[in-house]
This record gives sequence, C-alpha cells and structure tokens, in this order.
Amino acid sequence: MTDSLTASDSVAPEPPAGVRARQIAALSRPRYEVLPLPGTADVVEEHVPVDLAVTVTATPRRGMEPTVALAEGLAMRGYAAVPHVAARLVRDEAHLVDILQRLHEARITDVFVIAGDGAQPVGDFCDSLGLLTAMHRLRRSGATSGLERIGVAGYPEGHPLIGDERLRRALLDKQPLATYVVSQMCFEARTVLGWAAQARATGVRLDLHAGVPGVVDHHKLLRVAGRIGVGESTRFLRRHRHGFVRLLRPGGYRPDRLVAQLTRETPDPGGGIAGLHIYTLGDIAATERWRRRTLERLTRGAADG
Repeated sequence: MTDSLTASDSVAPEPPAGVRARQIAALSRPRYEVLPLPGTADVVEEHVPVDLAVTVTATPRRGMEPTVALAEGLAMRGYAAVPHVAARLVRDEAHLVDILQRLHEARITDVFVIAGDGAQPVGDFCDSLGLLTAMHRLRRSGATSGLERIGVAGYPEGHPLIGDERLRRALLDKQPLATYVVSQMCFEARTVLGWAAQARATGVRLDLHAGVPGVVDHHKLLRVAGRIGVGESTRFLRRHRHGFVRLLRPGGYRPDRLVAQLTRETPDPGGGIAGLHIYTLGDIAATERWRRRTLERLTRGAADG
C-alpha cells in the first residue's frame, strides 16, 4: 500500500519534550490486534518484534478454533499471545475448560473476553459477564490458575444495541473479574479521553487501553472482510461514518494525529490511558513500518532537543 498522506491524517507537528516522551513510551509497547487467517503467524514473525503483545480476534464465521490455534502458534514463537474468547462462540463449560486448558499448556496468561459478534450464541453463554463468571468459578477450582490478566471491552462511542447507562453498569459489574479494559476502535481522541474520564468518575479502576486503527488501506480492508465474513471491525467502521470516510480517501488512513492527541492530552498513564491497542485490520506490515518510522522521528527529535 502507499505511504501517501491525506491533509487531515498527515504527520502531527513536533510535540514538546514531555509529550514526545509519552508518545515514545506509548509506541514502544503497544498491543497489536490481528486476524485469525492462514499465514498470520508468519507475517507477525516477519514484521513484529517478539516483545510486543499480539491479540487474536474471534469471528462468528470461523468460531473459536482458529483463534486458539493462532494464539498457540504465536506463543510457540515467543510472543505474548492474547486470544479473544467470545462468549457466544463457547458452547458450554466443558468447551470453556478445554480452551483454557490449551491456553495453559501454551503458557498463555492473558485473554480478552468479549460477548462476540454472532447474532445467536452457539451454546450456553450469551454475554461476556456470564463467561467471566464461569471463568472465575473455574479459577477458584484451579482450572484457570495460569491466567494473570483478563481484558474486557469498553465503548467510547456507545453500542448500537445497548444503552450508555447499561454499558456503564456492565463495566462496573465486570470490574471484579477483569484486570484491564480495551476500547473499541475510535478515530477521535476527544471521544476516547472523554470516555476514559467518565469511566474513572463512575468508579472504574482498571487499566484503560485506547483502541486505535493502524495504517489501513480501504481496498485491503474490504478484501480481508470478504475472506473472513463481515467482521466486527468492518461493521464498526460502517456504523461510524466519519471513520469509514477517512478510509476511503486516497492512501487510506494513518493514526499519527490520533496518537499524538491521545498522548498530548493524557498527563500520565495512571490518570487516563494506560497504553495503545492497535487494530491492524489485516495490514500488520504497514502498521509496524509506520510505528518504527514514527519512533525514529520522535527519538531523533528528542536527541536534537
């Protein structure tokens, strides 16, 4: 894909020293989200440093197996793999035990629990709280003793089927069963930071990771969507018109300004956004090239300053 920039997504102006340091810290250790497609493990190994966490999505069309298998494969290659465990794709408690046992054997200690995108659950679990409750019960019995971190989703721009008050209540209900929150992908820093401030005000004390898009070419995104079915990322973009319009511009989208604004307006990691969760949307290589080039530019600026 091309590295050309649109006017609104061009490289942000050079930041002050303190902001630059926060940008460097955020871009040094982001989490990457990848799709469970054939060949993904090879692409990750070719382009992504082994010290970065890699999360693996789950899709209704493919079920949980490709997600677990890719997470196992990434873990074997030395990555901190984080599989998405989608409640609506887990048949029953026996299936959940099998998934967790496989993750334990692969020495995977971090999972991201979501409700899932399927219209109908394949089994006993309808939502993430139900699955988290079952995991907690199993953990007390020793079945999930290897898990150290459990993530849940946050929704800065709301959810099309769930009201804002219900979302806030659900996040508080899940808080005792989780260790961090990752926001759904958002293109506006003000929205993300406002959501983070509101979460803190309502009592959420979990680490908050901002979900941001990586470098995205719209043609490639649509090809990937055709291979895996219309997944949550594509549907999210179509529901959020401004984000999708940005992808349709020549050269696609780069997150320079979004990352700059998130780090500029966050005084310290503990008071707002703890880190970045980058949705690669099928283009791992381009996103990693962007990350490295941005870090090089910021580091040179720090040395010159």
